Amino acid sequence: MEYILNQLVNGLCQGAIYALMAIGYSVIVGVVGMVTFTYGEIMMIGAFSSYYIFLLFGNNLPLAILAAFTGSFLIGIVVYKLCYEKFFNAPRHISLLCTIGISMLIKNLAQIVFGPETKPVLDIVENKTFTFMLGSVRLDIKLLQIVVIVLVVVLASALTLFFNRTKWGIALRAVSQNKDAAYLVGINVKRMAMIGNCIGSGFGGIAGILLCIYYYSVSATMGGIYSMKAFAASVLGGLVDIRFSALGGLCIGVIENLGIAVSAATFRDVFAFGFLILVLLIRPQGFVSKKGVRV
Repeated sequence: MEYILNQLVNGLCQGAIYALMAIGYSVIVGVVGMVTFTYGEIMMIGAFSSYYIFLLFGNNLPLAILAAFTGSFLIGIVVYKLCYEKFFNAPRHISLLCTIGISMLIKNLAQIVFGPETKPVLDIVENKTFTFMLGSVRLDIKLLQIVVIVLVVVLASALTLFFNRTKWGIALRAVSQNKDAAYLVGINVKRMAMIGNCIGSGFGGIAGILLCIYYYSVSATMGGIYSMKAFAASVLGGLVDIRFSALGGLCIGVIENLGIAVSAATFRDVFAFGFLILVLLIRPQGFVSKKGVRV
């Protein structure tokens, strides 16, 4: 029982990171209206941006988060200009193929620039553990896990406020719901789509830094599996609903860790994607109550 509870805590923490990944992915798909396959590499760029901040300035987590967001935000501009801007009225598979090509390009350039080896990211957050007794059951919670969960909650809340209380946020929601109507009321749809892509990319970059400090490493090839998990969590949320996408990420993290609690760690991805398939067999629209709900 004690082991299961501790694995549940691990799952909630890991699920929080997946939730942040899914939120960023859903913002991109919801506002731009096109699926991306560059998201894993965008997270990798965010992770490396923070890695070099740690090397230069020590364990300055706020500065590293800012660097990760900025680096991924700028990559989001490049991806938008190359993969989306010219293809709004083209068949969607064209932009999809472009994102696959850019993903491969960024990954290989990163291996040349940063090196192919895995780099350690150690002791960014103090290695401190808080112990709680639930009757006779001992529950251990690390300071790193608390930092990750609190940071994800704060960022998700800030994004919600941005979408609901700011002029740009309302414009982004309008573009995500109906681009033609948004254009008719005077909104610059292409500019808003670029901003939405960059904001989603920035959140992916922050998810990248959380991954590297949680797993104590960063590499140029780290993005592949996490990109698929961000996509899977977004699919559970109907692709464009950030609330249910976050729920999807949280569920995947919990299912993974509870699964390996009764099995082997090598089956982690089996449990994650098995859960996705099972949910979609029962509810093809995912967790959302109806299709078409936007950011």
